[in-house]
Amino acid sequence: MADRDASEPPGPAAAAELRNFLSEVPAPAAVGHRIVHGGPHLTGHTLIDARVRALLADVADLAPLHVTPALPLVDAARELLPDVPHVACFDTVFHKDLPAQARTYAVPERWRAEYGLRRYGFHGLSYSWALQRTAQALGRPVDNLQVVLVHMGGGCSACAVRNGRSVDTTMGLTPLEGLVMSRRSGSLDPGALLWLQRRHGLSTDELADALHRHSGLLGLSGTSGDTRDLVRARAEGDAAAALALATFTLSCRRGIAAMAASLDRLDALVFTGEIGEDQPEVREEICSALTVLGVRGGLLVPELEDLMREGLRRIDQAGRGVPVLVVATGETQQIAAETRRVLGM
Repeated sequence: MADRDASEPPGPAAAAELRNFLSEVPAPAAVGHRIVHGGPHLTGHTLIDARVRALLADVADLAPLHVTPALPLVDAARELLPDVPHVACFDTVFHKDLPAQARTYAVPERWRAEYGLRRYGFHGLSYSWALQRTAQALGRPVDNLQVVLVHMGGGCSACAVRNGRSVDTTMGLTPLEGLVMSRRSGSLDPGALLWLQRRHGLSTDELADALHRHSGLLGLSGTSGDTRDLVRARAEGDAAAALALATFTLSCRRGIAAMAASLDRLDALVFTGEIGEDQPEVREEICSALTVLGVRGGLLVPELEDLMREGLRRIDQAGRGVPVLVVATGETQQIAAETRRVLGM
């Protein structure tokens, strides 16, 4: 299969890049699109038509880093391939049955009923893939597993899965809540935002730009949002890099422990995402300080090439505690599976 990967968000040239790619490969039977936020009305993976496209535009401001740049590509693909079905695959679908207590914010009823303020959760396509692989690795059915899944990449979140269903997650109304991320702040005191507005006159746009693009690991280190850079810098004595990594790994441990509180037992801790795949130092620092959950350090370090080829590895020392697994990120494969399922292929 031919592929093209881009490290930057889609820009004005993306439509031309897509056109060039399609000119080089056989015509596809269908197109699957990853859409981060489905909002309140799109609660299942679905064919994209005029109604769905309008609903996507309506929720774009809930995930401005993701949905807003995705929509021009959806439009370009539909224009270039008008005779094949296009399917929207949502990260929010995995969490659509969150229990009321897990999805509800403690805010006035009007905000919840009229404005639709609630927790949605994200990284669902990654979690769907990782959950199936975990069940295979442990030789147990999905509906008999209680696990904490952790997706660590540019965005980071954790999720509690009980018997195949998401029952809690760290991200909320938007992908900004929860764990410290590469450039996103994760959770912080809402009073701090009010204080910054009132005391220092920061505008909504200034806050949004800072929290989405200049916070997280980048904001803490002042140099990079990439854990690989920070691990190297810490080894060279960079105190800001050390603080960034310590804050990040503590945030991850907090999130994992919070998710475990929604389970009766912990059958496995599962890492996925770019950091989860290829940053053994981060995995070790998280797990070695989670003994309260029965998780132990001293993790095995698989070669990244082997992990990507095999798709998963169990990395805990057998018999020493809760199983710890690494699953190669499978969002693309999950989109393909969901697209086929929607189309009955």
